[in-house]
Amino acid sequence: MHDDRLITEARIDRFVRDRLEPAVYRRTTPLVVERWDVPGEPVPVTEALAQEYARASEGEAWGPAWGTTWLRLSGEVPEGWGEDGFAVEAVIDLGFTGQLPGFQCEGQAWTADGIPLKAVNPRNRYIPLGALGGGPAVVFYVEAAANPDMTQGWQFIPTRQGDPATASREPLYRLGRIVLAERNVEAWELLQDVLSLRGLMHELPMDRPRRYDILRALERLCDVVDPDDVPGTIAAGREAVKAALAAPANASALRLVATGHAHIDSAWLWPVRETMRKCARTFSNVVSLMDDDPELTFSCSSAQQLAWIQAGYPELFERIKEKVAEGRFVPVGGMWVEADGNMPGGEAMARQFVEGKRFFLEELGVECEECWLPDSFGYSAALPQIVRAAGERYFLTQKTSWNQTNRIPHHSFLWEGLDGSRVFTHFPPGDTYNSELTAAELAYTEKNFRDKGRSSIGLVPFGYGDGGGGPTREMLAAARRARDLEGSPRVELGVPREFFAAAAAEYADPPVWAGEMYLEKHRGTYTSQAGTKRGNRRCEHLLREAELWCATATVREGVPYPAEELKRIWRVVLLQQFHDILPGSSIAWVHRDAERNYAAVERELEEIIGRAAGAVAGQGDVELVLNAAPHARAGVPALGVGAVVRPARPTTRAELRNADDGAAHHWVLGNGLVRAEIDARGLLVSLRDAASGREAIAPGAAGNLLELHRDTPNEWDSWDLDPFYRRNVTQLTDVVSVEAVAAPGGAAAVEVRRSFGASTVTQRLVLAPGAESLRIETAVDWHEREKLLKLGFPLDVRAERAASEIQFGHVFRPIATNTSWDWARFETCAHRWVHVGEGSYGVAVTNSSTYGHDVTRAVRADGGTTTTLRLSLLKAPLYPDPETDQGRHEFVVTVRPRASIADAVEEGYRTNLEPRIVRGARASEPLVVVNHPAAVVEAVKLAEDGSGDVIVRLYESLGERVSVAVSPRFAAAGVESVDLLERPFASEDASVGAEIELGAGGTALMVLRPFQLVTLRFRRER
Repeated sequence: MHDDRLITEARIDRFVRDRLEPAVYRRTTPLVVERWDVPGEPVPVTEALAQEYARASEGEAWGPAWGTTWLRLSGEVPEGWGEDGFAVEAVIDLGFTGQLPGFQCEGQAWTADGIPLKAVNPRNRYIPLGALGGGPAVVFYVEAAANPDMTQGWQFIPTRQGDPATASREPLYRLGRIVLAERNVEAWELLQDVLSLRGLMHELPMDRPRRYDILRALERLCDVVDPDDVPGTIAAGREAVKAALAAPANASALRLVATGHAHIDSAWLWPVRETMRKCARTFSNVVSLMDDDPELTFSCSSAQQLAWIQAGYPELFERIKEKVAEGRFVPVGGMWVEADGNMPGGEAMARQFVEGKRFFLEELGVECEECWLPDSFGYSAALPQIVRAAGERYFLTQKTSWNQTNRIPHHSFLWEGLDGSRVFTHFPPGDTYNSELTAAELAYTEKNFRDKGRSSIGLVPFGYGDGGGGPTREMLAAARRARDLEGSPRVELGVPREFFAAAAAEYADPPVWAGEMYLEKHRGTYTSQAGTKRGNRRCEHLLREAELWCATATVREGVPYPAEELKRIWRVVLLQQFHDILPGSSIAWVHRDAERNYAAVERELEEIIGRAAGAVAGQGDVELVLNAAPHARAGVPALGVGAVVRPARPTTRAELRNADDGAAHHWVLGNGLVRAEIDARGLLVSLRDAASGREAIAPGAAGNLLELHRDTPNEWDSWDLDPFYRRNVTQLTDVVSVEAVAAPGGAAAVEVRRSFGASTVTQRLVLAPGAESLRIETAVDWHEREKLLKLGFPLDVRAERAASEIQFGHVFRPIATNTSWDWARFETCAHRWVHVGEGSYGVAVTNSSTYGHDVTRAVRADGGTTTTLRLSLLKAPLYPDPETDQGRHEFVVTVRPRASIADAVEEGYRTNLEPRIVRGARASEPLVVVNHPAAVVEAVKLAEDGSGDVIVRLYESLGERVSVAVSPRFAAAGVESVDLLERPFASEDASVGAEIELGAGGTALMVLRPFQLVTLRFRRER
């Protein structure tokens, strides 16, 4: 016997390429092509239809980077076309390259009346005749977008195409064939038969009889289909493979629920304005395909994207609403955008769900049950509680499949957050949200599934994504053929809610993963694009102030509450928390837009705060302090307004003294509470608190140490920080000058100037009267490339773990690297503070806009331990924005010795939320008073429903069980614990809320568990 397998496989491959694929389209006839090039940014369809068009032809160049060309296409369907199993459609090639949809040119087809039809892209080039009016005469338009291929084959080559100011003005594409064509439906179906079977055959082991059954079936197909009469023998070919397609799947085969999807990044290698068009292109594809295929379901995750469609494509939005009502176009996730999972503040993360779920409920009548974050770069331990507080039950991601070192050992499990809340979680075992449902992907999914024997079901989102595109008819054909096919998992089309309900019911006692889900990759996203991160942090705190003072002005003075203004501003900020904007991983255009948007938001919020503050304080000439922080300051209560109290005389001084060794001069700052010593290098060589007298800086070491690292990751420049960055470091100890300078408010300050490479740094080390921390203000004029700038503090503390603030609490992370999990966590995310402690003594380091940190320790020769805490200030990657962070940046860091975690919480707010000094007539007590310092108020606002009720969101901040009283200082008719959408909790989520007893004066009495998040609704008397 001889094995002719390879010969037969080669025969099948050529049959597909040379006989079957060409048989799909029988006849074609050219369409008349005319063009109009938009002179600038995209225009509305009504404007485009009114233009003068010029004749164009195949091969004609079009499209400078980010340009738009409108094509008017016209023609007539030849008589006799579209009969006897043939379908007529327009087939359009805009000059597509080999790249996937979403990463090159793409087009939106429109009727001559300005109604969106569907998109065209390299994997979806057709428009059915029915959509064009049915013929015989057809006239329609294509809005062609000349988006450049920013991936360049994923070689991470710097390119100027991502900034409209430097992008190429030369045409990027040439028009391909644009025709009317007759599609042989049976030939197309046979092609799908063969592709499915051939793909499955190659995935089966060589010793499986099933592999050879398929091989022989395909061989028979090649025998019976006549190459001289392919159309006439297609029926015989389908009969030849019928039995192979009918063989049922094994009883133990994995069951996969397949849902159509299109992960559309709300900005990334394209600007937000292009995302709006990508959404229209993708969603019009989906509804068009739904019209042709009643089995298709589609999951859409971002309320923002549907809001864009509602505003810019109202006819398409109405078609989507029809499909939503049918249960086929399914909103999922319940967030405004698929946000970054680490850096948004607690209230901002809550608002992602408030705005997203309210939009889906109010506009589409859908209550989302699952958080959908497949592509964010790690997941905070606070998320399970926030998800549950939003009334959701499930969580989906697949991004941790990118981990470089360790894998989370489950695909379905309970994820437990830092407060004990649990949410049923699933990782699609295909490790992708962009499945094409190929046999190779399905085989990998079944092999990779890690819950065999305990679970038998997985979810597979399919459709072209990242740049959009969505599912195709070829993917649906593959799903049908894999519905019950021997050797393959069983594939059924469905929706996530059905999957989660079935998976949770089947897995009665799933394993538990507790704490954060750290992504062992993309660690540089905590640092890249510092300007974007600064804007986010600043706007989050301004929104807190705006809502607090506007609510106070309404309740106290009857001033109308600017609900619509605040909602609009929140939505701008929430959009920019998208997982490729806030992480700093987008093209220059995106980040320049983000920083302009943040600046506009800051101006608007300052105006809103100013109006509200004027109403609360009244007209007068008394100096008043507005304290929006959750802690009392200088005699002013938390969340209240009080008189300015100034010290009789400055109590802080800066003195120049000889060092102990007499070799150099040191500056000493002291205020009676803290003493800081700065040497001639501008480094912090001593930091002591008066109460304990203990030295915080490790012996022989120095803090305020700027260190410059080489930053050349193996891939994903803006995203990644690889561990070998530590091997190349330059300590920036040379100075231009070190001198005492004037500082406001009686503070003492030392200014340090440095120069390195092409950059300069000016630092002010400031100690204010009464301050328990040293403040370091750093201004960097940054012009380095492929470098990472860190600011470090070696502390004389033997810490086993570091506490880092996250949303509504903090997490402890081991400092030692006992395990591969510890080693891989070499760069971590923290919000406003990091604390390291040894017994009752600790040091807190806070920041104004920095997220990336690393904490290490070393044993010294004297037997002591140095714990070094460093903040990542700036990163200078070349891709995708070669100008990342070039220019001026400002950072504030404070170092507080003898600090507890409670001190760290307070210090973090102090660094980010300075009191406002205004002139007015009167103080104003807070709207609410909380009696326990561990209970931190994160938001005070008026209810979303316009009722005027006061909403107070607070959390337990220290990881302790505490009894708390929250007392309203206004006439309250009652109070209840509500979900994030300010509704009573559903019975299954009752444990997420708090049990409240009503005390005197409408006080809410409750016991909070560690890190518990509670939203209180105080009903105002009417």
